[in-house]
Amino acid sequence: MTTGLWDRETFVEKLRAIGVRGYHDKHPFHVAMNEGRLLPEALRGWVANRFYYQRNIPIKDAAILANCPVREVRRAWIHRILDHDGVATRRGGVQSAQPGEISAAGKPPNEGGIEAWLRLGEACGISRDGLLDNRHLLPGVRFAVDAYVNFARSQPWPIAIASSLTELFAPDLMTARLVAFEKFYRWIDPRGLDYFRRRVTQARRDSDEALAITLEYCNTPELQREAVRALEFKCDVLWSMLDAIHHGYFKEGRSLVCPVGNFGGRETGAPC
Repeated sequence: MTTGLWDRETFVEKLRAIGVRGYHDKHPFHVAMNEGRLLPEALRGWVANRFYYQRNIPIKDAAILANCPVREVRRAWIHRILDHDGVATRRGGVQSAQPGEISAAGKPPNEGGIEAWLRLGEACGISRDGLLDNRHLLPGVRFAVDAYVNFARSQPWPIAIASSLTELFAPDLMTARLVAFEKFYRWIDPRGLDYFRRRVTQARRDSDEALAITLEYCNTPELQREAVRALEFKCDVLWSMLDAIHHGYFKEGRSLVCPVGNFGGRETGAPC
C-alpha cells in the first residue's frame, strides 16, 4: 500500500469515488422519491426531518470558522452562514427578510436557505411551527445531524471542510430532484421549490470553493487520507438520516416506499 502524498489528480479522484459508491442519491428512499413513488405522508416526513439538517448547517459552518486561524479561508467560508440564515434587514430594528420583500435596490433580499425550506414545508402542508419546534423529528435523524455538527467542532478545520465535499455531487442531485418534484408531486405549490432551484448554482460554487481549500490545506499524506475519511463520514451521515426516515415511515407491514435491494454497497434494513 502506498503511503506517500497523492498528486492533485489522484486526490480528487479518491474524493469523487466516495460519491460514486456512497452518496445518498443511491439510498432506496431517495430513489423512490425521484421515481415518484412516495406517498404524501412520506414526502412530508422527509421534508420535516431534513429541515433539522438545514437549520444546523450554519451552526456547523460557524464551528469551522471558530477553529480556522486562516483569515483568507474565513473570508471565503463565511458567506455560507448567510446563505442559510439569510441577510437581516433594518427596519426599526434588525429583523429577517420577509417572504416577498423587495429591497431598496429593487431586488428581493437574501432570505436564506432556512426560510426557503420553511416555505417548502408550508407548500407540502407542514406548519412553520411544526418545523421550528422539531415536532416531526425522528431520533435517528437528530443523532446523525448532531454527530455531523460535533465532527465539525472537534476535527481540524481542513478535515471539517473536506467533509462538506458532498457538495461535489449536489448539483446533479438537485437538478434531478427538481425535475422529479415538478413531474410527480404536483400537489406541492411550485413556489415552495425555490430552495432546490437556487442550490443548483450555489452547490456548484460551494463545491469548487471547498475543493480548492481541501487541495491546498490537506497537504500531507495523513491529512489527505483523513479528508477522504471525512467525506465518507459525511456520506454516512446523509445515508443514516434516510435510514431513519425510511424506518420511520414503515408501518403496518408495508412501507410508504417500495424499493428493495443493495444500493451503493449498502443494505437497507427497511422491508417493503
